[in-house]
Amino acid sequence: VQLQASGGGLVPPGGSLRLSCAASGFNLERYAVGWFRQVPGKERERVACISRRDGKTYYADSVKGRFTISRDVARISVFLEINNLKPADTAVYYCAIDSHLNEVDFCPYNPDLWGQGTQVTVSS
Repeated sequence: VQLQASGGGLVPPGGSLRLSCAASGFNLERYAVGWFRQVPGKERERVACISRRDGKTYYADSVKGRFTISRDVARISVFLEINNLKPADTAVYYCAIDSHLNEVDFCPYNPDLWGQGTQVTVSS
């Protein structure tokens, strides 16, 4: 039972990426999914979430209008489209769920299953 985050890379400012979060060993569609990011020495930041039932979403103020979270049609994966990337977006990005199916404000209530992280670096 694990989550796999992928899709990171090195992009110039203004560029775009699509991060993917895939589950193995369980059905991801049953869970609210959150994307988080962390820079060494700083607190982990919740950036976007998608609810488990109706696809409602949450975005941190720092990413609104630039990040879009979605599920694929088969509801096997969750994506994070990142546009107009800024150097401040540089971080390791993680996806996570609350394995007990708890959800608050469209986000996993107590994330306890995490993907391994994918590095996003924004630099010219």
